[in-house]
Amino acid sequence: MSEHHPMHSGTGPVIRCESLGKTYAEGALHTPVFDGLELEVATGETVAILGASGAGKSTLLHLLGGLDTPTRGEVYVAGQKMSSLSDAARGALRNRALGFVYQFHHLLPEFTALENVMLPVMLGGAEVADATQRAQVLLESVGLGHRLRHKPGELSGGERQRAAVARALVNRPACVLGDEPTGNLDEKTAATVFDLMLALNREQRTSLVMVTHDRRLARRLDRVLELHDGRLRQLDPGEV
Repeated sequence: MSEHHPMHSGTGPVIRCESLGKTYAEGALHTPVFDGLELEVATGETVAILGASGAGKSTLLHLLGGLDTPTRGEVYVAGQKMSSLSDAARGALRNRALGFVYQFHHLLPEFTALENVMLPVMLGGAEVADATQRAQVLLESVGLGHRLRHKPGELSGGERQRAAVARALVNRPACVLGDEPTGNLDEKTAATVFDLMLALNREQRTSLVMVTHDRRLARRLDRVLELHDGRLRQLDPGEV
């Protein structure tokens, strides 16, 4: 297997946004979600984002991941300004430098666990043998070595989410963005998946930005931010 290094060298923030604003326009109605947000995420740092429903947490995550474009301001991923990239270049950077884990696994139902985890590697242009080996090693590390050939419909909820975590980390991204990644699981399974995400992030020096409503999980990350009234505020440990 060829050696694979993280996209980000560790010089400067993995993700940075400056003066970030997002307004949704529907006819004459303009609804600002937030304006003037500033955020830096360092290499290996773990950050939780709390906030009430509708505060714009998922919108912020989509902007950080280049899945949506800001109304104003800039997002930099691994030192590259997202707005200056073509759609193809932005997609390639996303695949290489970022991993995504959502509340629902979003695995492709017709593919096996192994094939699902291989996909980001194949999109990056790797050989099938290399992609297979990297996906298999990571699936074994998340406890799914005996489920490689199973399709998502044959896996439990916790197993599906562990496969989704493996898929997010298979390219050794600079940062994983999680949108309520354990929100669809029972408490015990959620704790297992969360422990796994932290262990893999520490092992790979991958940063983690996680939107969650679960304060117990948030407390275990390096920083906890709250999105409220369009502003990001860092919470003291006693506030979480």
